[in-house]
Amino acid sequence: MFDVGFSEMLLVGLVALLVFGPERLPRVAKEAALWIRKARSMANSVKQEIDRELQLQDLKETMDKQKREMEKLLLADYSADKPTPDALKKPDPKPEEGTHE
Repeated sequence: MFDVGFSEMLLVGLVALLVFGPERLPRVAKEAALWIRKARSMANSVKQEIDRELQLQDLKETMDKQKREMEKLLLADYSADKPTPDALKKPDPKPEEGTHE
């Protein structure tokens, strides 16, 4: 993310030594490391939460798609099994074979 070379790190260290002095510099460095660690931990936590939410959203979309497909299949099966209006009419009684009217 940040391209920091050795010379930049050395410059930051020298400025910190001049600003804080040799007595306070170790304590300040330790505190800075603690804050950096906390910030990274929080960033990782947020990233993991976002990843979980995205996976959950993908899962919901997949389930909704499968639900729609199942509903289409069920409706297609129902409409195939449903009798047509012509099939509901009673057939005309045919005379039995062998009898003439």
